[in-house]
Amino acid sequence: MIAVLQNIRSRPEVLLLLMAGAVPLSFATWQALLNNFAIERAAFSGAEMGILQSLREVPGFLAFTVVFLLLLLREQHIALISLALLGIGTALTGFFPTVIGLYLTTIVMSIGFHYYETIQTSLSLQWIEKERTAEILGRIIAVGAFTSIVAFAVIWAAFDIASLDFVTVYVLGGGITVLIAITAWLSFPQFPVKVKQRRQLVLRKRYWLYYALTFLSGARRQIFIVFAGFLMVEKFGYSVAAISVLFLVNATLNMLFATRIGRIIGMVGERTALVFEYVGLVIVFVAYAFVESAVVAAGLYIIDHFFFALAIAIKTYFQKIADPADIASSAGVSFTINHIAAVVLPAVLGVLWLTSPASVFLVGAGLAGFSLLLSLNIPTHPEQGNEVTLGRWGSALPGVITVGK
Repeated sequence: MIAVLQNIRSRPEVLLLLMAGAVPLSFATWQALLNNFAIERAAFSGAEMGILQSLREVPGFLAFTVVFLLLLLREQHIALISLALLGIGTALTGFFPTVIGLYLTTIVMSIGFHYYETIQTSLSLQWIEKERTAEILGRIIAVGAFTSIVAFAVIWAAFDIASLDFVTVYVLGGGITVLIAITAWLSFPQFPVKVKQRRQLVLRKRYWLYYALTFLSGARRQIFIVFAGFLMVEKFGYSVAAISVLFLVNATLNMLFATRIGRIIGMVGERTALVFEYVGLVIVFVAYAFVESAVVAAGLYIIDHFFFALAIAIKTYFQKIADPADIASSAGVSFTINHIAAVVLPAVLGVLWLTSPASVFLVGAGLAGFSLLLSLNIPTHPEQGNEVTLGRWGSALPGVITVGK
């Protein structure tokens, strides 16, 4: 038994899976309750929701600063501290049912979430061999989906059966995440990295396609996260329990298929996977714009979420073309790029929502279409020196822009 535990503790992918399981306990709780809590307790309209979501993305925009934390802390420790901060922010949310209160607790939660996601991406690409990365990233999604199922089931039971209030559920979800972070800190050794990481910001011209796909992914994802769920509550009157059931279905599909999707990406390649994803997203966003049935809207919500697992292909594409020493810095830079539009877009589209909700989703369709065009530029076998099919920045370039020490 002791030998088994020691073997488990010696495997870095086990720590990645444990941390991945802890995140949804807080974030799924926060996300599932947000629209109802904001509307019922804080009297939010679409404009306030857009502002809140923009504020939530500010820490993501500043994710590049994680490279400076590497001068003080190891990546593994930053991940666990961030995980605890995510739990604390979630646990505090229910105690502040006002516009300002919800803004502040959201920022605390978001700092933890985005710094954790940045480091988790970096550690995954460093610790896992290229041949297994897509599958392991799919497994990470599947584990997160499983704990999401647990969270959504508890939320449904808490409101429909036990009649618990928002405060209790927020504290429960956030508190367990903090407990897991502390346990992981005490139980796992410090795992070494294979290649010493650059401790400065790194931007390379030959990564331009990765940066562009990451930017568009962040903009497009915000439309789903912010406005698809808001559509369910505002237009179709979905309750907390009904929203939780939708999340439960999404999480179940991810749990069942994310690992398989990772394997498929490994077999068919990043180009094919991303083309399929973006064609599907164009169709889904156009359908969102004109949907009048609550049942059809729920189906679109499930299909939309199902495509998220295919975004693994962007990460594995970068792993194949990147200098291994760039991964930690690039994880922070890519999160910042991912959130450039995300900081501005929800607030702008929140105002547009007041006059034309359909236009918000048509913007999403346009972003997906542009992503589709860019994905056609991914080589069949990407690697260093073969980053794009077309484009003058496709060949490996020695130049690098660095900021910092």
